[in-house]
Amino acid sequence: MTSTAALPTRTDVAIVGAGPTGLALAVTLAGAGVDFVLLDKQAEGANTSRAAVVHARTLEVLDELDPSGALSGDLVGRGVRVRRFRIRDGARPLAAVDFDGLPTAHPYALMVPQYETEAVLLERLRALGGDVHRPYEVTAVTQDAVGATLTTATGETLRAAHVVGADGMHSVVREAAGIGFTGSAYGESFVLADVVMDWAPGPGEVTLAFGAAGPTVVAPLPGGHYRIVTAVAEAPAEPDLAFVQGLMDERVPGTAVVRELVWSSRFRIHHRIADRYRAGRLLLAGDAAHVHSPAGGQGMNTGIQDGYALGRALTTGDLDGYEARRRPVARRVVALTHRMTRAATVRNPLLRTARNALLPLLARVPALRDRLATELAELSYR
Repeated sequence: MTSTAALPTRTDVAIVGAGPTGLALAVTLAGAGVDFVLLDKQAEGANTSRAAVVHARTLEVLDELDPSGALSGDLVGRGVRVRRFRIRDGARPLAAVDFDGLPTAHPYALMVPQYETEAVLLERLRALGGDVHRPYEVTAVTQDAVGATLTTATGETLRAAHVVGADGMHSVVREAAGIGFTGSAYGESFVLADVVMDWAPGPGEVTLAFGAAGPTVVAPLPGGHYRIVTAVAEAPAEPDLAFVQGLMDERVPGTAVVRELVWSSRFRIHHRIADRYRAGRLLLAGDAAHVHSPAGGQGMNTGIQDGYALGRALTTGDLDGYEARRRPVARRVVALTHRMTRAATVRNPLLRTARNALLPLLARVPALRDRLATELAELSYR
């Protein structure tokens, strides 16, 4: 939805990108009374589901943004609560991680389409008097000793004391800041599909299936839908139902009959982290600062938590503390998801046998189970 207000010429904080990260930052600033402008190049928010899991720590952040509990309550009401994460080798169960015992008010993973997460954050932002300015594509950012100037594709300029790049992997703000983005790409492409299907494990778990051809994640969504994310050497740009069924037959044989393809896409994944989160007046958050494998569903969650932490840092003036707190978190998330992806794609038969024998043994150790549940829920990052 386009804001009816014209783009201002000055503000304290300019936020480039109105995805979950930018929205969380804007809500934090609005609640603290800090003047900001949130702008996005899209004419309206995307209505595809993309990220689909909200972890416990992110729900805690929503409670901190709205202590009444209405913000997290609204989102929980739109999603499906899942209390188990199961690892399989193909269709064979290897290990289960339960979220029930987590020390949090939200001992579950909430499966909910990303557009719903964006919708509740936007509603909260509007309740606080803010909005998104659309469509404004930022094409240049320059800074000096006292501020920064943004220029849009249509010639408008916006002067700000600070500029935040929440504008994704190909961040204009990061490029303008001259900050490196160290890492590399995975060789595989990934297929993402939302489907209606008969799924033998049912809606009570999120599944990560190992396989020599690549990892496969299956998770329930509201309305009886399921989300499938799977690595494929070469995937078509728009995978059709037959292609997705073929993948499921190969990766988790005998468990899935795909009845309807709701939406699908192909994408490539990198594992990268910004060399710094700040260069003078320019700061980074979310995918502009870190990208990684979708294993574990950490990306959007880490971004929302970035936005909240940066909003607090901008309110208190502790900008150096923002990077000191959040960059180590991103390094841990990138490392964890990379290890999960590599463990899922072991091709050596001896190593696969060893992995499959070791995992069930490790899963019987309560301390290890609890540690993995805590890490996936991002409660370690409080």
